[in-house]
Amino acid sequence: MTEHLVDPQAPRDLKAFIAGLPKAELHVHHVGSASPRIVSELAARHPDSKVPTDPAALVDYFTFTDFAHFIDVYLSVVDLIRTPEDVRLLTYEVARDLARQQVRYAELTITPFSSTRRGIDERAFMDAIEDARKAAEAEFGTVLRWCFDIPGEAGLEAAEETTRLATDDRLRPEGLVSFGLGGPEVGVPRPQFKPYFDRAIAAGLHSVPHAGETTGPETVWDALTHLRAERIGHGTSSAQDPKLLAHLAEHRIPLEVCPTSNIATRAVRTLDEHPIKEFVKAGVVVTINSDDPPMFGTDLENEYTVAARLLDLDERGLADLAKNAVEVSFLDEAGKAGIKGEIDTYTAGWLDR
Repeated sequence: MTEHLVDPQAPRDLKAFIAGLPKAELHVHHVGSASPRIVSELAARHPDSKVPTDPAALVDYFTFTDFAHFIDVYLSVVDLIRTPEDVRLLTYEVARDLARQQVRYAELTITPFSSTRRGIDERAFMDAIEDARKAAEAEFGTVLRWCFDIPGEAGLEAAEETTRLATDDRLRPEGLVSFGLGGPEVGVPRPQFKPYFDRAIAAGLHSVPHAGETTGPETVWDALTHLRAERIGHGTSSAQDPKLLAHLAEHRIPLEVCPTSNIATRAVRTLDEHPIKEFVKAGVVVTINSDDPPMFGTDLENEYTVAARLLDLDERGLADLAKNAVEVSFLDEAGKAGIKGEIDTYTAGWLDR
């Protein structure tokens, strides 16, 4: 990505530009994208949950003390997804929120194990997400694809189940493109998941594990070496290892950067200390993403606004950032060309006003 410095003497409404900019989102979680309205509706459906039914109360509920607390809260929201109807509602509404932000393409991280172990029929689960995907594309124009991820905290049982659901031709949904690993990193070493990633890759899926979010750069190396990662989710601690940064840059392995998330989970202390500047300076490809946006009080538009400040970007720089995400996505080449053309047309029109 080429940086474009903002001229402080040139008044620009970057927020308005960002709001209309066509985008791709590569690191956003299915359940973690549930808006306060949807979370409160699901909580009302399932009154035995500890999740508040008042959207206003969710602000306090979604204030995290550390990453472990975030996982606890996240799983309490996961527990609200109990029926195929819940799954379909959530998926469709997430697509609506993405479309509102001019997201043309998104790879949504889904954790099917969390639903199937709660008793949702696996075929009904697949049908629900696919029905929502097709409806969203027809009604909103937003193309959704799936990343099935292993919840690391659930261990090898979850790895086996997720791999089976991702590779069984009788179950594998049409929109599935990649295979991931999420959840806590501390105490969950990446090498143990190698056999499962090998099977997923052999079945044609791309490898996109989380790594280096709350542990050191060695976890990123493990993801590259053992899981054959093609992109790294977060990779925040990569800045601590110059050799790792050089490797990521040389091999064009992108980092899916989620600035506000990293602050909310205490992975990074302040935005001004976020290592995104070091990534870009080292020549690493970065994409901007929202992770679990309602839980972190953000959305993709806000993340682009944050990136503009941290990287001193103008409209052209933001357009380059948006094209990064399109280019390293798993969309087909014709689809990539179409969205990049939209970005260029939009940017040219904005600057010619």
